[in-house]
Amino acid sequence: MSAALVVAAVILVALVVYTLTAGADFGGGVWDLLARGRTAAAEHRLIDRAIAPIWEANHVWLILVVVLLFVCFPAAYAGISTVLHIPLTVMLVGVVLRGSAFTFAAYDPMPGGGARRFRRLFAISSLLTPVALGVVLGAVSTAVEVDPRTGRVVGDFVSAWLEPYPFAVGLFVLALFAYLAAVYLIHEADDEALRVIFRRRAQVSGVLTGGAALLAFLVAREGAPRIHEGLVSAAWSTPLHLVTGAAALVALWALHRRRDHLARAAAMLQAALIVVGWGLAQYPYLAVPGYTIEGAAAPEGVLWPVLIALAAGSVLLLPALVYLVRVFKARPVRGDG
Repeated sequence: MSAALVVAAVILVALVVYTLTAGADFGGGVWDLLARGRTAAAEHRLIDRAIAPIWEANHVWLILVVVLLFVCFPAAYAGISTVLHIPLTVMLVGVVLRGSAFTFAAYDPMPGGGARRFRRLFAISSLLTPVALGVVLGAVSTAVEVDPRTGRVVGDFVSAWLEPYPFAVGLFVLALFAYLAAVYLIHEADDEALRVIFRRRAQVSGVLTGGAALLAFLVAREGAPRIHEGLVSAAWSTPLHLVTGAAALVALWALHRRRDHLARAAAMLQAALIVVGWGLAQYPYLAVPGYTIEGAAAPEGVLWPVLIALAAGSVLLLPALVYLVRVFKARPVRGDG
């Protein structure tokens, strides 16, 4: 296996982890926006408590993806960031606004109208950012072209992403993130009434996620033929679909039976397999049709030191992240008194 392929695999793994962590945070913002009625305040507090300890740390995986693209695949990084400048800017602005609004809402010295406005900005940013991320992923799968004579990316700032398929992927990403958040929030809730609310929302959003996946698959036939062909004809496609579908059914069954830990594990497996399937369908391209993994890679003299640095850094980073989650997500031990 070449160094370029190993780096591409690391990028895919980072996207999987980002989906399972930061994706659920964005989904929490969606439920925050939809909180209504007598339980709205309790839902807000639950979402705040679930997100607050780790929302910023989760973005380390997105930073890793950007850095690896910039260092290890500079031509592809330049082409993607040029053609998809607008949705990438929307996504990054959404990340910044969401984090800032979340912080300002929590620490507003005069809770009231200001805090409510910041919370609304947090929720709206959480809604728009996953859509923009999905638009970027959809456009990367179909419309990043390169002039073979000059090596420069072809197109403007709009035509590559202003198509049905990228927006179908954006809708799918939003539904998936909301689904993950609802499943996670069942586990986070201490109150049975909130568990019932988010269990119901997880069931509904799980079904909607399946519908959004079907829509993206059907639109891909014309909008992203390479992705469609990979998902239909590749040797791995049928086993992947079967396992992903089984995970989705197990998650819905577990939600119905109130087997919440099983539901969370199955939903995480389902989401991870969806991202892996997208990566496999796109192989050997980083961006279709202009940049292949091998063709866009930096020299091996750059790739191997990066891989060594990743291996060394993971020895420090991964235990630190696990410790962070264990410390801030630990349930308080209640005494007898």
